[in-house]
Amino acid sequence: MNFYTRQHRYYCGIDLHAKTMYVCVQNQAGEVLASKNLPAAPAEFLEVIAPYREDIVVAVECLFLWYWLADLCANENIPLALGHALYMRAIHGAKAKNDRIDAHKITSLLRGGLLPLSYVYPAGMRATRDLLRRRNHFTRKRAELIAHIHNTVSQYNLPPLEGNPRFKKHRAAIPAHFPDPQVRAIIELDLALINHYDELLTKLELQLVQSAKIHDPHMFHLLKTIPGVGPILSLVLLYEIHDISRFPSVQDFLSYCRLVKCAKESGGKRFGVSGGKIGNAHLKWAFSEAATLFLRGNPAGMSLIERLRRKHGKAKAKGILAAKIGRAVYFMLRRKEAFDINKLTVA
Repeated sequence: MNFYTRQHRYYCGIDLHAKTMYVCVQNQAGEVLASKNLPAAPAEFLEVIAPYREDIVVAVECLFLWYWLADLCANENIPLALGHALYMRAIHGAKAKNDRIDAHKITSLLRGGLLPLSYVYPAGMRATRDLLRRRNHFTRKRAELIAHIHNTVSQYNLPPLEGNPRFKKHRAAIPAHFPDPQVRAIIELDLALINHYDELLTKLELQLVQSAKIHDPHMFHLLKTIPGVGPILSLVLLYEIHDISRFPSVQDFLSYCRLVKCAKESGGKRFGVSGGKIGNAHLKWAFSEAATLFLRGNPAGMSLIERLRRKHGKAKAKGILAAKIGRAVYFMLRRKEAFDINKLTVA
């Protein structure tokens, strides 16, 4: 966990909402110089902090509303500390809670050097990352529709489908598999939505690949040198990692990707692990998928997973392989080298 420790004359904490923002400004001694509830608009915010602009830092929680405030601070040359919302929830809990108290506590954490930091993703690639996450959301919705068709077959105890609804060439014959006209109408709706998703996703994926070739073509092609990692996983890794130099060590990177578990200890005794949900869920998914696809048509990968199974058991082997791939990606991007399977599969 990283904290904001730079010293300033003034500290500003904001409890940000969709339509309002509560702003608290303190000096180095902790005296409250301003405490106001404002509309969530740039002009009002800049007016409140205007007397303190000479040396002020602004802090806000990393919730879905922070984009416009980060861009405003960047344009106005105001330092911004983006607080990690999950860590802050545990730190500034209190018996009484309202916007004024929350803004005051964010300011106090910032002034005391105890504000846990989150990464301020650059504005130039932020919208593309969000578009990629939206693409993954639509892909899951498409998968739910396919699963619903298979579940309907089981629900009515019908013979297995002759074709797979994943493939467009098989879909035309699927409705006739259901004798009940109402059930057939349900399946036709599912298939119509799947066809629409296919059309949208094809265009969207082409747009994302073109964007990646503009933002960081070298990193995009480096990631595709990993066996089993195609354009989609390369896109997820590129836009979720962004800059590998923001991770001081490989341990920090693996922790951020949720590929390692943190020990929970007290008084010299270990009580298991913790923090399994802290980190980037998108990278966790990407590396888990990469570990599965890495084994397809890859004798060296199959030999490695077999060794891991004998040593650690079947349940842990795939997770260890995902962590190994994550470690390889870290050093690939650090050294700007293509993937070397010999370094990964060495005993």
